[in-house]
Amino acid sequence: FRQEFEQTDMSLLNTSGSYRELREIFLFSPIDGYVSAPYNLKEGHYGVDVVAKKNEPVKCIADGTVVMASWTQDSGYVIAVQHRSNLVSIYKHNAELLKKVGSFVNAGEIISIIGNTGDLTDGPHLHFELWLNGNSVNPEEFVTF
Repeated sequence: FRQEFEQTDMSLLNTSGSYRELREIFLFSPIDGYVSAPYNLKEGHYGVDVVAKKNEPVKCIADGTVVMASWTQDSGYVIAVQHRSNLVSIYKHNAELLKKVGSFVNAGEIISIIGNTGDLTDGPHLHFELWLNGNSVNPEEFVTF
C-alpha cells in the first residue's frame, strides 16, 4: 500500500475547489523580490523562496493572529499567521521576529526581517508558505512577488 501511495500522482491532493474562498481575499506581497525556488509539491517544497535585499522588512499578507513565533533548527526564525477562511501564512529563515504569539497583525504590517537562519538556507531569502484548510497551496497563484 505504501509503495502504491508513494507512486500516486500528487495532483490528487489539489484543493482548487476551495480556492474560491481564497480568491475573495486581497493578499499583500510579503516582500518585493524574485522567486529563486518555486513551489514544488512533488519535491516537498511547500512554499516559494523569495530573494530580496538584506534586512528587508517582511509584511503580513492579510489581517490575522500570530499562532507561531519561534526558532527551529531547519528553518531558523519562523512566524506563522492564522487568517480568516482557514488560511495560514508561514514565513521562514527570518533574521528577527517582530511579533509574538497572540498578536493581532494588520495586512501589510511588518512582522519580521528577512534573514538567513536555520540549516536549510543558503543565503538571505524568505521561504513563504500558504496553507488552506490544512493543505499547502502555491503562493504564486495568489501573491505577486
